[in-house]
Amino acid sequence: MEKSKVYFTDLRALPGTSLPQKLQKLIKKAGIGEIDFEKKMVAIKIHFGEPGNLSFLRPNYAKAVADVIKELGGRPFLTDCNTLYVGRRKDALEHLSAAYENGFNILSTGCHILIGDGLKGTDEVYVSVEGAEMVKEAKIGKAIMDADVFISLSHFKGHELTGFGGCLKNIGMGCGSRAGKMEQHNSGKPSVHTESCVGCQVCSKNCAQGAISFPEKKALIDHNLCVGCGRCLGVCNFDAIYNENASAVKELNMKMAEYSKAVVNGRDSFHINLVMDVSPYCDCHPENDVPILPDIGMFASFDPVALDQACADACNAQSPMPGSLLDEHLHDHSLCDHHDHFTNTTPESEWQTCLAHAQKIGLGSREYELIQI
Repeated sequence: MEKSKVYFTDLRALPGTSLPQKLQKLIKKAGIGEIDFEKKMVAIKIHFGEPGNLSFLRPNYAKAVADVIKELGGRPFLTDCNTLYVGRRKDALEHLSAAYENGFNILSTGCHILIGDGLKGTDEVYVSVEGAEMVKEAKIGKAIMDADVFISLSHFKGHELTGFGGCLKNIGMGCGSRAGKMEQHNSGKPSVHTESCVGCQVCSKNCAQGAISFPEKKALIDHNLCVGCGRCLGVCNFDAIYNENASAVKELNMKMAEYSKAVVNGRDSFHINLVMDVSPYCDCHPENDVPILPDIGMFASFDPVALDQACADACNAQSPMPGSLLDEHLHDHSLCDHHDHFTNTTPESEWQTCLAHAQKIGLGSREYELIQI
Protein backbone atom coordinates (compact mmCIF):
# COMPACT_ATOMS: atom_id res chain seq x y z
CA MET A 1 0.00 0.00 0.00
CA GLU A 2 1.37 3.42 -0.97
CA LYS A 3 2.21 5.72 1.92
CA SER A 4 0.16 8.90 2.33
CA LYS A 5 1.97 12.10 1.45
CA VAL A 6 2.37 14.72 4.18
CA TYR A 7 3.93 18.05 3.19
CA PHE A 8 5.95 20.12 5.65
CA THR A 9 7.58 23.53 5.85
CA ASP A 10 9.46 25.01 8.78
CA LEU A 11 8.78 28.40 10.35
CA ARG A 12 11.85 30.21 9.05
CA ALA A 13 10.70 33.39 7.33
CA LEU A 14 13.61 35.18 5.74
CA PRO A 15 13.24 38.84 4.68
CA GLY A 16 10.76 39.07 1.83
CA THR A 17 8.75 35.95 2.75
CA SER A 18 6.02 35.89 5.41
CA LEU A 19 4.61 32.86 7.23
CA PRO A 20 1.16 33.27 5.58
CA GLN A 21 2.92 33.21 2.21
CA LYS A 22 4.79 30.05 3.22
CA LEU A 23 1.49 28.47 4.24
CA GLN A 24 -0.01 29.27 0.85
CA LYS A 25 2.99 27.78 -0.94
CA LEU A 26 2.74 24.66 1.25
CA ILE A 27 -0.93 23.93 0.56
CA LYS A 28 -0.49 24.54 -3.16
CA LYS A 29 2.46 22.12 -3.27
CA ALA A 30 0.41 19.62 -1.24
CA GLY A 31 -2.22 19.62 -4.00
CA ILE A 32 -5.13 21.68 -2.74
CA GLY A 33 -5.61 22.86 -6.34
CA GLU A 34 -6.59 19.31 -7.33
CA ILE A 35 -9.98 19.94 -5.69
CA ASP A 36 -12.70 21.47 -7.87
CA PHE A 37 -13.66 24.60 -5.90
CA GLU A 38 -15.48 26.45 -8.69
CA LYS A 39 -18.51 28.24 -7.18
CA LYS A 40 -18.55 25.73 -4.29
CA MET A 41 -19.17 26.61 -0.64
CA VAL A 42 -16.13 25.65 1.42
CA ALA A 43 -16.17 25.13 5.19
CA ILE A 44 -12.83 25.97 6.84
CA LYS A 45 -13.00 24.39 10.31
CA ILE A 46 -10.94 26.38 12.81
CA HIS A 47 -10.90 27.01 16.56
CA PHE A 48 -11.52 30.72 17.29
CA GLY A 49 -9.90 30.48 20.73
CA GLU A 50 -11.46 31.05 24.13
CA PRO A 51 -10.93 34.71 25.10
CA GLY A 52 -8.00 34.90 27.51
CA ASN A 53 -6.14 32.22 25.57
CA LEU A 54 -3.43 33.61 23.29
CA SER A 55 -2.10 30.43 21.65
CA PHE A 56 -4.92 29.92 19.12
CA LEU A 57 -4.11 30.35 15.43
CA ARG A 58 -4.02 33.99 14.33
CA PRO A 59 -6.62 35.11 11.78
CA ASN A 60 -3.78 35.75 9.30
CA TYR A 61 -3.44 32.01 8.71
CA ALA A 62 -7.17 31.65 8.05
CA LYS A 63 -6.96 34.47 5.51
CA ALA A 64 -4.03 32.81 3.76
CA VAL A 65 -6.09 29.65 3.26
CA ALA A 66 -9.30 31.50 2.36
CA ASP A 67 -7.46 33.57 -0.25
CA VAL A 68 -6.13 30.43 -1.98
CA ILE A 69 -9.63 28.94 -2.03
CA LYS A 70 -11.06 32.13 -3.54
CA GLU A 71 -8.25 32.16 -6.08
CA LEU A 72 -9.36 28.63 -7.06
CA GLY A 73 -12.99 29.76 -7.47
CA GLY A 74 -14.38 28.67 -4.11
CA ARG A 75 -16.62 30.49 -1.61
CA PRO A 76 -15.02 29.91 1.81
CA PHE A 77 -16.39 30.51 5.29
CA LEU A 78 -14.86 29.92 8.73
CA THR A 79 -16.77 27.69 11.10
CA ASP A 80 -16.81 25.94 14.47
CA CYS A 81 -19.56 24.43 16.63
CA ASN A 82 -20.70 25.48 20.09
CA THR A 83 -19.16 24.07 23.27
CA LEU A 84 -20.42 21.91 26.13
CA TYR A 85 -18.76 23.87 28.90
CA VAL A 86 -19.26 27.26 30.49
CA GLY A 87 -17.34 29.85 28.52
CA ARG A 88 -17.59 32.40 25.74
CA ARG A 89 -18.46 29.96 22.93
CA LYS A 90 -21.51 28.17 24.34
CA ASP A 91 -24.03 29.68 21.89
CA ALA A 92 -23.72 31.38 18.52
CA LEU A 93 -24.01 34.94 19.82
CA GLU A 94 -21.30 34.47 22.46
CA HIS A 95 -19.25 32.41 20.01
CA LEU A 96 -19.26 35.14 17.37
CA SER A 97 -18.42 37.78 19.97
CA ALA A 98 -15.45 35.67 21.11
CA ALA A 99 -14.29 35.23 17.51
CA TYR A 100 -14.50 38.99 16.87
CA GLU A 101 -12.65 39.72 20.13
CA ASN A 102 -9.85 37.39 19.01
CA GLY A 103 -9.57 39.18 15.69
CA PHE A 104 -11.65 37.01 13.35
CA ASN A 105 -13.89 39.01 11.02
CA ILE A 106 -14.50 39.42 7.30
CA LEU A 107 -11.81 42.10 6.98
CA SER A 108 -9.07 40.14 8.77
CA THR A 109 -9.87 36.77 7.18
CA GLY A 110 -11.48 37.66 3.86
CA CYS A 111 -14.52 35.48 4.49
CA HIS A 112 -17.63 35.17 6.65
CA ILE A 113 -17.99 33.26 9.92
CA LEU A 114 -20.83 30.77 10.46
CA ILE A 115 -21.39 28.80 13.67
CA GLY A 116 -21.87 25.26 12.41
CA ASP A 117 -24.59 24.03 14.78
CA GLY A 118 -26.69 27.17 14.97
CA LEU A 119 -27.86 29.51 17.68
CA LYS A 120 -28.02 27.04 20.59
CA GLY A 121 -26.00 24.07 19.34
CA THR A 122 -29.06 22.14 18.18
CA ASP A 123 -28.87 22.69 14.41
CA GLU A 124 -27.52 19.28 13.44
CA VAL A 125 -27.53 16.53 10.83
CA TYR A 126 -27.50 12.79 11.60
CA VAL A 127 -24.78 11.07 9.56
CA SER A 128 -24.27 7.31 9.31
CA VAL A 129 -20.64 6.18 9.66
CA GLU A 130 -19.55 3.22 7.55
CA GLY A 131 -17.51 0.75 9.59
CA ALA A 132 -18.24 2.43 12.93
CA GLU A 133 -18.16 0.41 16.15
CA MET A 134 -19.19 3.08 18.68
CA VAL A 135 -21.47 5.55 16.87
CA LYS A 136 -24.63 4.64 14.96
CA GLU A 137 -25.28 8.15 13.66
CA ALA A 138 -22.93 11.08 14.24
CA LYS A 139 -24.57 14.39 15.11
CA ILE A 140 -22.76 17.03 13.04
CA GLY A 141 -23.35 20.79 12.74
CA LYS A 142 -25.67 21.35 9.77
CA ALA A 143 -23.78 24.23 8.15
CA ILE A 144 -20.65 22.08 8.07
CA MET A 145 -22.43 19.21 6.36
CA ASP A 146 -24.15 21.60 3.93
CA ALA A 147 -20.76 22.77 2.60
CA ASP A 148 -19.57 21.27 -0.68
CA VAL A 149 -15.90 21.05 0.37
CA PHE A 150 -14.37 20.67 3.84
CA ILE A 151 -11.00 22.09 4.95
CA SER A 152 -9.55 21.66 8.45
CA LEU A 153 -7.08 24.25 9.74
CA SER A 154 -5.87 23.04 13.13
CA HIS A 155 -3.62 24.30 15.89
CA PHE A 156 -1.66 21.22 16.98
CA LYS A 157 -1.18 21.31 20.75
CA GLY A 158 -1.64 19.22 23.90
CA HIS A 159 -4.95 18.10 25.34
CA GLU A 160 -5.92 16.90 28.81
CA LEU A 161 -7.85 13.83 27.61
CA THR A 162 -6.87 13.02 24.03
CA GLY A 163 -3.13 13.67 24.46
CA PHE A 164 -3.03 16.20 21.68
CA GLY A 165 -5.56 18.23 19.77
CA GLY A 166 -4.80 18.08 16.08
CA CYS A 167 -6.66 17.40 12.87
CA LEU A 168 -8.97 14.59 14.09
CA LYS A 169 -9.80 16.46 17.30
CA ASN A 170 -10.59 19.61 15.32
CA ILE A 171 -12.84 17.64 12.97
CA GLY A 172 -14.43 14.95 15.14
CA MET A 173 -15.08 16.84 18.35
CA GLY A 174 -15.12 20.29 16.80
CA CYS A 175 -17.79 19.51 14.21
CA GLY A 176 -20.06 17.68 16.62
CA SER A 177 -23.20 19.52 17.69
CA ARG A 178 -23.74 19.88 21.43
CA ALA A 179 -25.47 16.47 21.45
CA GLY A 180 -22.61 15.09 19.36
CA LYS A 181 -20.02 16.33 21.83
CA MET A 182 -22.00 14.79 24.68
CA GLU A 183 -22.14 11.47 22.84
CA GLN A 184 -18.38 11.44 22.40
CA HIS A 185 -17.65 12.38 26.00
CA ASN A 186 -20.19 10.26 27.85
CA SER A 187 -18.13 7.08 28.22
CA GLY A 188 -16.31 8.36 31.30
CA LYS A 189 -17.38 10.28 34.39
CA PRO A 190 -14.71 11.90 36.57
CA SER A 191 -14.52 11.47 40.33
CA VAL A 192 -12.60 13.17 43.14
CA HIS A 193 -9.68 12.14 45.36
CA THR A 194 -11.04 13.97 48.39
CA GLU A 195 -7.69 13.87 50.19
CA SER A 196 -6.19 15.99 47.37
CA CYS A 197 -9.11 18.42 47.00
CA VAL A 198 -8.52 21.84 48.60
CA GLY A 199 -12.04 23.13 47.99
CA CYS A 200 -10.99 25.94 45.66
CA GLN A 201 -14.17 25.46 43.55
CA VAL A 202 -12.45 26.20 40.23
CA CYS A 203 -13.86 22.94 38.87
CA SER A 204 -17.46 23.94 39.62
CA LYS A 205 -17.00 27.32 37.93
CA ASN A 206 -16.06 25.45 34.75
CA CYS A 207 -18.88 22.90 34.88
CA ALA A 208 -21.71 23.77 32.51
CA GLN A 209 -23.95 21.06 33.97
CA GLY A 210 -23.93 22.19 37.64
CA ALA A 211 -22.72 18.70 38.55
CA ILE A 212 -20.15 19.66 41.21
CA SER A 213 -21.05 20.52 44.80
CA PHE A 214 -18.92 20.95 47.94
CA PRO A 215 -20.28 19.08 50.94
CA GLU A 216 -17.75 19.25 53.77
CA LYS A 217 -15.67 21.63 51.58
CA LYS A 218 -14.63 18.83 49.22
CA ALA A 219 -15.74 18.51 45.60
CA LEU A 220 -18.41 15.92 44.82
CA ILE A 221 -19.43 15.14 41.23
CA ASP A 222 -23.02 14.06 40.55
CA HIS A 223 -22.73 11.49 37.76
CA ASN A 224 -26.42 11.89 36.94
CA LEU A 225 -25.71 15.48 35.84
CA CYS A 226 -22.15 15.04 34.55
CA VAL A 227 -21.71 14.57 30.78
CA GLY A 228 -18.06 13.50 31.00
CA CYS A 229 -16.54 16.44 29.11
CA GLY A 230 -13.36 16.36 31.26
CA ARG A 231 -13.21 20.13 31.69
CA CYS A 232 -12.91 19.79 35.49
CA LEU A 233 -10.00 17.38 35.09
CA GLY A 234 -8.13 19.92 32.99
CA VAL A 235 -8.62 22.90 35.34
CA CYS A 236 -7.79 21.16 38.63
CA ASN A 237 -4.30 22.25 39.73
CA PHE A 238 -4.13 19.68 42.53
CA ASP A 239 -4.69 16.43 40.57
CA ALA A 240 -7.75 15.82 42.72
CA ILE A 241 -9.99 14.83 39.80
CA TYR A 242 -9.53 11.60 37.90
CA ASN A 243 -11.39 9.53 35.31
CA GLU A 244 -13.11 6.58 36.95
CA ASN A 245 -13.51 4.60 33.72
CA ALA A 246 -10.06 3.44 32.58
CA SER A 247 -11.37 2.72 29.08
CA ALA A 248 -13.11 6.09 28.74
CA VAL A 249 -10.26 7.83 26.91
CA LYS A 250 -9.99 4.97 24.44
CA GLU A 251 -13.73 5.08 23.81
CA LEU A 252 -13.63 8.87 23.41
CA ASN A 253 -10.81 8.53 20.89
CA MET A 254 -12.67 5.88 18.91
CA LYS A 255 -15.83 7.99 18.79
CA MET A 256 -13.81 11.03 17.74
CA ALA A 257 -12.33 9.06 14.84
CA GLU A 258 -15.79 7.93 13.77
CA TYR A 259 -17.16 11.47 13.97
CA SER A 260 -14.23 12.63 11.82
CA LYS A 261 -15.12 10.06 9.17
CA ALA A 262 -18.74 11.22 9.25
CA VAL A 263 -17.61 14.77 8.42
CA VAL A 264 -15.23 14.04 5.53
CA ASN A 265 -16.58 10.83 3.99
CA GLY A 266 -17.90 11.18 0.45
CA ARG A 267 -16.74 14.72 -0.29
CA ASP A 268 -13.55 16.60 -1.10
CA SER A 269 -11.48 17.53 1.94
CA PHE A 270 -8.00 18.81 2.74
CA HIS A 271 -6.20 19.21 6.06
CA ILE A 272 -3.63 21.57 7.59
CA ASN A 273 -1.90 21.40 10.99
CA LEU A 274 0.21 24.24 12.39
CA VAL A 275 2.57 23.00 15.11
CA MET A 276 3.38 26.17 17.01
CA ASP A 277 2.66 27.50 20.50
CA VAL A 278 2.29 23.87 21.62
CA SER A 279 0.43 24.58 24.85
CA PRO A 280 -0.19 21.65 27.23
CA TYR A 281 -3.98 22.06 27.08
CA CYS A 282 -6.70 22.82 24.56
CA ASP A 283 -7.42 26.31 23.20
CA CYS A 284 -10.81 25.95 24.92
CA HIS A 285 -9.08 27.08 28.12
CA PRO A 286 -9.33 30.82 28.84
CA GLU A 287 -5.56 30.81 29.42
CA ASN A 288 -2.47 29.16 27.96
CA ASP A 289 0.61 27.87 29.72
CA VAL A 290 4.22 27.98 28.49
CA PRO A 291 4.57 25.81 25.34
CA ILE A 292 5.79 22.30 26.16
CA LEU A 293 7.78 22.08 22.90
CA PRO A 294 9.46 24.50 20.49
CA ASP A 295 7.62 25.65 17.38
CA ILE A 296 8.09 23.08 14.60
CA GLY A 297 6.29 24.06 11.41
CA MET A 298 3.29 23.69 9.13
CA PHE A 299 1.98 20.39 7.74
CA ALA A 300 -0.64 19.61 5.06
CA SER A 301 -2.17 16.46 3.58
CA PHE A 302 -5.28 14.94 2.05
CA ASP A 303 -4.99 12.21 4.73
CA PRO A 304 -6.00 13.43 8.23
CA VAL A 305 -4.64 10.32 9.96
CA ALA A 306 -1.20 10.54 8.36
CA LEU A 307 -1.16 14.26 9.10
CA ASP A 308 -1.71 13.81 12.86
CA GLN A 309 0.78 10.93 12.97
CA ALA A 310 3.45 13.02 11.26
CA CYS A 311 2.89 15.91 13.68
CA ALA A 312 3.00 13.62 16.73
CA ASP A 313 6.25 12.07 15.49
CA ALA A 314 7.76 15.51 14.85
CA CYS A 315 6.79 16.63 18.36
CA ASN A 316 8.22 13.54 20.04
CA ALA A 317 11.52 14.12 18.23
CA GLN A 318 11.89 17.51 19.98
CA SER A 319 13.37 18.36 23.38
CA PRO A 320 10.94 19.74 25.99
CA MET A 321 10.88 23.47 26.61
CA PRO A 322 12.63 24.36 29.89
CA GLY A 323 10.23 25.60 32.54
CA SER A 324 7.18 24.04 30.87
CA LEU A 325 4.67 21.65 32.46
CA LEU A 326 6.28 18.79 30.53
CA ASP A 327 9.74 19.74 31.79
CA GLU A 328 8.36 19.98 35.33
CA HIS A 329 6.86 16.49 35.07
CA LEU A 330 10.08 15.00 33.65
CA HIS A 331 11.97 16.29 36.69
CA ASP A 332 9.47 14.67 39.06
CA HIS A 333 11.13 11.49 40.35
CA SER A 334 7.72 9.84 40.81
CA LEU A 335 6.93 10.12 37.08
CA CYS A 336 6.57 6.91 35.09
CA ASP A 337 8.22 7.90 31.81
CA HIS A 338 5.93 6.99 28.90
CA HIS A 339 8.53 8.14 26.34
CA ASP A 340 5.83 10.29 24.80
CA HIS A 341 5.71 14.04 25.35
CA PHE A 342 1.92 14.28 25.38
CA THR A 343 1.32 11.42 27.82
CA ASN A 344 4.14 12.67 30.03
CA THR A 345 2.47 16.09 30.08
CA THR A 346 -0.93 14.65 31.07
CA PRO A 347 -0.60 11.01 32.22
CA GLU A 348 -4.39 10.52 32.12
CA SER A 349 -4.35 11.18 28.39
CA GLU A 350 -3.67 8.89 25.43
CA TRP A 351 -3.70 9.47 21.66
CA GLN A 352 -2.63 6.26 19.97
CA THR A 353 -6.08 4.63 19.98
CA CYS A 354 -7.62 7.49 18.02
CA LEU A 355 -5.22 7.09 15.11
CA ALA A 356 -5.32 3.29 15.29
CA HIS A 357 -9.12 3.27 15.11
CA ALA A 358 -9.20 5.93 12.40
CA GLN A 359 -6.95 3.73 10.26
CA LYS A 360 -9.05 0.65 11.04
CA ILE A 361 -12.30 2.26 9.81
CA GLY A 362 -10.67 3.50 6.62
CA LEU A 363 -10.29 7.19 7.40
CA GLY A 364 -6.61 7.21 6.47
CA SER A 365 -3.21 5.62 7.06
CA ARG A 366 -0.60 6.05 9.78
CA GLU A 367 2.10 5.28 7.22
CA TYR A 368 3.31 8.44 5.53
CA GLU A 369 6.01 9.99 3.40
CA LEU A 370 7.15 13.40 4.66
CA ILE A 371 7.91 15.85 1.87
CA GLN A 372 9.68 19.04 2.92
CA ILE A 373 8.94 22.27 1.04
